[in-house]
Amino acid sequence: MDFKDDVQLDSSQVERGGRGGLPGGGLAVGGGAAGIIALIVALIFGVNPGNITGGDPEPVSPSSNLGAQCKTGEDADQNEECRVVGVVNSIQEYWPTVVDGYQPAKTVLFSGATNTGCGAADSSVGPFYCPNDRRVYLDLSFFEQLQSRFGAEGGPFAQAYVIGHEYGHHIQNLTGALGRSQNDRQGAESGSVRVELQADCYAGAWAKNAYETGLFEKPFTQADIQEALSAAAAVGDDNIQERAQGRVDPEGFTHGTSEQRVKWFTTGYETGDPNRCDTFSGGI
Repeated sequence: MDFKDDVQLDSSQVERGGRGGLPGGGLAVGGGAAGIIALIVALIFGVNPGNITGGDPEPVSPSSNLGAQCKTGEDADQNEECRVVGVVNSIQEYWPTVVDGYQPAKTVLFSGATNTGCGAADSSVGPFYCPNDRRVYLDLSFFEQLQSRFGAEGGPFAQAYVIGHEYGHHIQNLTGALGRSQNDRQGAESGSVRVELQADCYAGAWAKNAYETGLFEKPFTQADIQEALSAAAAVGDDNIQERAQGRVDPEGFTHGTSEQRVKWFTTGYETGDPNRCDTFSGGI
């Protein structure tokens, strides 16, 4: 995944989180893992709403100013935070081309803990999307744990997949599909699983069309896509449950199996068409 060296980045789409953020209230979404042990919750895309409260997190010291640090594609190729900026820029160039009335959503990078429009959160909840403030929240330490605990290959495009998935939830929030998970949170055929698989498919659709957004030097390679597929497989409910508790319990599924997550990302990538991402009709 290589950015064009001279392409200009819009760092205003990414900000640093920390103490003194937005007030609490509501639920962070992007899945949910109610009833599954905390180890599982910490390492899946989304969040157990019970882990986000209205309380204050510990203070977090912001890093260097992203505007001064992340100016060009060359910066994105050399710096992890700038790479996030570049990926977010590309995602938000793509979605207005297929979703009428698309409204941008910022990504918040934090370390340790932060306040959100859905309450206080810490890094244990993993990446998530908060519909109340329409922001994606991301602690970059998640990616190291994705490799060390659950066997993902890692790499820049694994990160891009995670970000694309979370912006998939933003699209669902805009279209109304996100609400389908709220009263049907667990089980192999649950609304939660269907919402998560659709977000995977949306990530794949962006990946197929990302080169057209003008930020990347060339279309993504098969090696790039393999990083995404490895990450998708690593965060399947069955893989996480097997590693964490030694057994698989479909009644506790919230995000879909490894096979399903790979399947739906691949569907989005191979078709490049978000309209093919209907996980709510028929089997999944």
